[in-house]
Amino acid sequence: MRKRRRSDVMGIYNLKKERGMTSRHALNRTQRASRELNLGHAGTLDPLAEGVLVACANKATKLLPYIQQLPKEYRAVFLLGKRSDSDDIEQPVEELVDPPVPTTEQIEALLPKFVGRIEQRPPAFSALRVEGRRAYELAQEGTPPELPPRTVVVYEIELLRYAYPELELKVLCGSGTYIRALGRDIAAELGTAAVMSGLVRTAVGPFRIEDALAPEEINYENWREHLLPPRDAVPHLPSVRMTADEVDTIYRGQPITTEAIDPPRFALPAGAEQPSEFAGLDPEGNLVSILRKDTQGRFWPKRNLLPGPQAKTLPEGYQSL
Repeated sequence: MRKRRRSDVMGIYNLKKERGMTSRHALNRTQRASRELNLGHAGTLDPLAEGVLVACANKATKLLPYIQQLPKEYRAVFLLGKRSDSDDIEQPVEELVDPPVPTTEQIEALLPKFVGRIEQRPPAFSALRVEGRRAYELAQEGTPPELPPRTVVVYEIELLRYAYPELELKVLCGSGTYIRALGRDIAAELGTAAVMSGLVRTAVGPFRIEDALAPEEINYENWREHLLPPRDAVPHLPSVRMTADEVDTIYRGQPITTEAIDPPRFALPAGAEQPSEFAGLDPEGNLVSILRKDTQGRFWPKRNLLPGPQAKTLPEGYQSL
């Protein structure tokens, strides 16, 4: 029997990024500990931010777009009466002269205006590309770009704490939402300005911060046992339970017809765009394919994961990768 190659191993890490560390650094530390698995993450956290960073290993990186569909939960702290070019404290902060001091009632009355589909102008200091270059690179050179507004989705905003100038919010939102820009725009509606002084991503879908691992907790001996199965990347997709023959059919690029469908294990928030794909599971419950359904009720392969061991089905004592 041939040895399984390192590239056969698939899975997900629920990482906890520290403040001051880049997302890439968190990934690199994990890769070194886990025998140089190929890792990709679903959603950058700025150095100022900390919290949940979901990373996929090897062929499971095909699932990153689906993790991006999951809602993100944040706790953010803003300082009112201040502004900066980056909308946070990473750039020089300017104090406003005699800014208004909003009341708690004014803030609570305003927050519902920022729930739903809203137009948001990304910060000039962001990783968005402008003519092939990162926006923050242009901003650092003294020519910050004026980025056009984008439509983003905010599902919930809750006022957690307010003691001027500190304002703490809990936000549940979709991918692409800039929390510091949200604080900036809320402050502007209150007749003042704000910079973000702290941000914690507390959840990405079912991946929660209380279950997350710091990169230094993953080492040469335990990296495999901390991998979560690829199926965890798509809890919001309905599941299609396939027989072994149906798995073979899907891997030949042919459609199947079945009624063995289970509902999603994770419900997206009200107002979220509901996915049209299905999670194709083998007889053991492993995710082996993302399926699409045609108008005739047939399921076709859209994105296959290579046949091979899933993170939780490697043989006991397996070490040689």
